[in-house]
Amino acid sequence: MSTLKDRLRTDLTTAMKARDDVRSSTLRMILTAVTNAEVAGKVAKELTDDEVLTVLSSEAKKRREAAVAFEEGNRPESAAKERAEAAVIQDYLPEQLGPEEIAAVVAAAVEKLGAAGAGPKAMGQVMGIVTPQVKGRADGAAVAAEVRRQLG
Repeated sequence: MSTLKDRLRTDLTTAMKARDDVRSSTLRMILTAVTNAEVAGKVAKELTDDEVLTVLSSEAKKRREAAVAFEEGNRPESAAKERAEAAVIQDYLPEQLGPEEIAAVVAAAVEKLGAAGAGPKAMGQVMGIVTPQVKGRADGAAVAAEVRRQLG
């Protein structure tokens, strides 16, 4: 069993005992998403820590997008709830990269490929190198925007 999944379960028990409703409901939701990912497909399997991180990243992105949608829909209380859930999920994700760090990783990949000024046709190659390096530590949309910016 993955150690991250064990940590999630242990923290859920702690949150329930502390009567921390936001944390316990968020952890339940995360564990449900992990379980759904485990039973998806033809054969049920145990997720590795990296696969659990992928699920966590996906759930965090959903919360961020929902918070923006609620803000635009003039529902600040719902947006605040989504942001609180995103904050709980963030505790289990690795430290996020800043814009400068993303730019440095992308610049190294562009230099390695010799793709400077190659335009959008080199985007797939650059993303192929950059994505494994920033997995779980940066939003894919931010990385793609930086790649587009550097490729011209």
